[in-house]
This record gives sequence, C-alpha cells and structure tokens, in this order.
Amino acid sequence: MSTNNVSIETVGHFEAQLGDRLSKLRLSRNLTRAQLAKETGTSQRTLARLEAGEGGSLDSFIRVLLALNLETNLLSVLPDPAVRPIERVKLQGKERQRARPVQAETKPASEWAWGDDEE
Repeated sequence: MSTNNVSIETVGHFEAQLGDRLSKLRLSRNLTRAQLAKETGTSQRTLARLEAGEGGSLDSFIRVLLALNLETNLLSVLPDPAVRPIERVKLQGKERQRARPVQAETKPASEWAWGDDEE
C-alpha cells in the first residue's frame, strides 16, 4: 500500500475490526443493541451496521464510544498537533494556518546565455 493512496480493502478491513471490537465490548458490558441505541440516540440498525463493519457516520461511532466510556481512548488515535517542538522552532513560534504543497524545483531549460549564438 502506498502512502498516497488508501485502498478500499484496507478501509474495509479496519471497519470490520473496529465493528468486531465494538460488538465484543457491548456484549462484555451486557448491553443489548436496543439498550445501547437508546443510550446513544442512534438506531439499532446503525449499531448493527457499525458492528458489521458496514460503515456509519463518525457521529454515531463517537456516540457509541462515549456510551461505552471509551472517550479517553478516542483522542489518542491521532497525535496532538501542538506537540511538535522542532517544527515550532522552524516556524519561529508561529502556528501554521494552512497547508501548502511542496513545489518541485524548476531547472532552466538549457544553459544558454546571451552571446552564446555568435560563433
């Protein structure tokens, strides 16, 4: 898998693993889908889709994590962007406001200079 392209197979694999874990966590806490749906404000069908790895909204996923008291794990999925001391030194303490793609260096078309054609 390249770092630029995320394959559908990989996404599906993660969805299936996350769904399986959600299902096992729900059952380990002795909760029915109906109970968890009521607590999260989602439908039983939404929970079934999440548990089956068939996708769902980020909102529904977060609601389920909160209901299962897993909110402390939620933010650990992504690193804290504020903790980048080397980048802060490079930016001299200024926070980046937008991203800019890296531009390729342009090379001159030839080494021609004025007066070279007078031979």
